Amino acid sequence: MKTSRAVTKRHLPTSPFKAPAPPPPVERFEVNDRVTHDKYGLGMVIGVDEAAVLVDFGPQKVRIATPFAKLEKL
Repeated sequence: MKTSRAVTKRHLPTSPFKAPAPPPPVERFEVNDRVTHDKYGLGMVIGVDEAAVLVDFGPQKVRIATPFAKLEKL
């Protein structure tokens, strides 16, 4: 069984191909930020950790880990 590579290959300066685009910056959230999520809808951030945020979506509270793929600040 092959293992997947966690890191991408580095770009050589002499390569004829374009360098890959840098990853987008990780969005920062603070307590009381209004957010929206593709699955859960509108909510409010009630807790912030360096690896995740805790969001209150009304009927449920959800911990969402980084990189916050479907979470957007309003």
